[in-house]
Amino acid sequence: MERILVSSCLVGRPVRYDGAAKPVGGGLFERWRAEGRLVPFCPEVSGGLAVPRPPAEIVGGDGHAVLDGTARVRTDRGDDVTAEFLHGARQALDAARRTGTRIALLKEGSPSCGSHRVYDGTFTGASIPGEGVTTALLEREGIRVFSEDDLNAVASLLETLESS
Repeated sequence: MERILVSSCLVGRPVRYDGAAKPVGGGLFERWRAEGRLVPFCPEVSGGLAVPRPPAEIVGGDGHAVLDGTARVRTDRGDDVTAEFLHGARQALDAARRTGTRIALLKEGSPSCGSHRVYDGTFTGASIPGEGVTTALLEREGIRVFSEDDLNAVASLLETLESS
């Protein structure tokens, strides 16, 4: 049975920067939960950041740029939290490897978990196309990453992986 590394906030754990959760409901997600497929993980908490914590954004690019050393993750106060984001991304990769996970379902827009967009580093609510730090690392290592808006695509990939 394929497992899915999933952002802890999507399963209802209050781990977001603001102390909230963003739970996903619905048939597919609840079926995966009941089947024991979900491996909840929060890279930011695992990287050493507290809940709640100041909001953070990637300044100078996206998660790939952070991995390449050309962008940083900073809080709205200007504190550099790049090391914590990198550590959390490595912890997420370790969790995926330990559980044999080839699919991740992560929170869109997050500087760790965004898979289509991240905030642009200005703390104005503007976003840019790109991936978060954890998403970039997981994808570089061959793990397919989806947002909570892509449940049907996850279901399709699960079917393909399990029929082969």
